Amino acid sequence: MHKKVLIAVIACAVMALFGGIIHAGTEVKDVIKMENPNYKKHKKGIVEFSHKKHSAEYKADCGECHHDEEGEPLELKEGDEVQNCIECHKKPAKSPKGKGKPKLTKEEKLEYHADAIHMNCKGCHKKHNKKIKKNKDTKAKKAPTSCKKCHPKTKK
Repeated sequence: MHKKVLIAVIACAVMALFGGIIHAGTEVKDVIKMENPNYKKHKKGIVEFSHKKHSAEYKADCGECHHDEEGEPLELKEGDEVQNCIECHKKPAKSPKGKGKPKLTKEEKLEYHADAIHMNCKGCHKKHNKKIKKNKDTKAKKAPTSCKKCHPKTKK
């Protein structure tokens, strides 16, 4: 009988250990430096994204940024595992633009990492700004939509 109790205690301890590891998930930093090593060179200053502000202060749902392959919001809670954007938006660049460049569809642009992130962030920011304008909320702060507001000036 003593042996069965010992085995049960060990089994519970192992389950508790693995349960803790599985439950721990991913630690989310308060500020995420959007510096992806897949880029050879960054042309603008690196965005320092405040995950804490967006989730806690601005009450943004995880699915507003994190989505599935169809673009549908993922139902996540803080600490859940998520893939880096570059896992799906595989081209580490902005899509080619300008004279002589092909006109790309939205889907083709989303293959480019920088375009996908900019569409997501700027789209959300524009939606927020439209909402505060519609509600005539003079206390709400406008979200940035221009390059200089998110990308700090780099020192030469």
